[in-house]
Amino acid sequence: MSIPEGFPSSFKPLKPYLLEQVPLLRSAQTIQIISLRQTHDYAIFRTEETRELNVATTPTSIHNMSPQVRVVMLASKQKAPENRNYITLFRSLAGELEVPLDTKAQNCYLKDNLCRRCPRCVLFGAVTTEKRVRGEERWNIKHRIEYSSGYSLERYEDIYELMTGTAVSDETTSTGRALLSTENVTPIANFPSAISLNSVTAHEIMLYLKTLLATKSYGAEGRIKGDVVNHVLGIAAGYEEIITSLELVLELADLSEPLHSPVGSVEEILKRYAKNTAFPSKVALITGAELENFIDDVRNYEFTKEDIEKMQRESRSFAERVEKAAAEEE
Repeated sequence: MSIPEGFPSSFKPLKPYLLEQVPLLRSAQTIQIISLRQTHDYAIFRTEETRELNVATTPTSIHNMSPQVRVVMLASKQKAPENRNYITLFRSLAGELEVPLDTKAQNCYLKDNLCRRCPRCVLFGAVTTEKRVRGEERWNIKHRIEYSSGYSLERYEDIYELMTGTAVSDETTSTGRALLSTENVTPIANFPSAISLNSVTAHEIMLYLKTLLATKSYGAEGRIKGDVVNHVLGIAAGYEEIITSLELVLELADLSEPLHSPVGSVEEILKRYAKNTAFPSKVALITGAELENFIDDVRNYEFTKEDIEKMQRESRSFAERVEKAAAEEE
């Protein structure tokens, strides 16, 4: 376990949970990023062709079992844009720092052409869709980042709005007949979320945190709506996941003013949940003023050429080790 030279001192609490290289087999070391995803525009979180928002009925709060309908931001709707932005940032940094990428990594894209050897594939996982050729190994990479569905802090009724679009003719500038109506989430809707990273290196979590802060577009029709701002409210590390996204929203909903001081609220919640883990002595938290310094350090950290080269070497090495292990099983 080590913190790379040049990394900020605020990363020291995470030292026991950061690996020196991407492991072939996952370890128990888990780091959770507790975030609040807040809509800053109308957004559409749906998966069904009915064009209805994804909703779920949950308890009102951790101590109030009365049913409440909430909008759901499915895990897949969180992962997809961050998956794409992670590799976009890596490629952009590599280009800026003049680090050559191998051809497969340059042409890696979701979902049918994953290279299985770039930093994105190694962290987010990759499944090959190529047909197996005799004599060639067919192997996949299991993800080491896990998302769970986020539930709106507010009631569905309070953040739902039905909107109907219209089409304007370029020739006559007149409005044509109305288009389909869509269900939207209103601005300033809040989705507490816990993202778990397992067996990660310091460079991986640094790039993911920058990705989380940089990703701004989620949901359907992202070209015209779906602006979301991600706020980090706490970091929890240990030998297991400390809290789930559902527990998080129910705990916050139990407070009279959950967003008055969200960082302070999450600090108290994490301290209580840490006591109920299987290994309380293994838990490390970054919260409160310490968290503010940590996030400032993340924002101000400048990736170097050596950082990008190291991430690329590690991902290639991991792919080679997996390929070798797959070949030995044949």
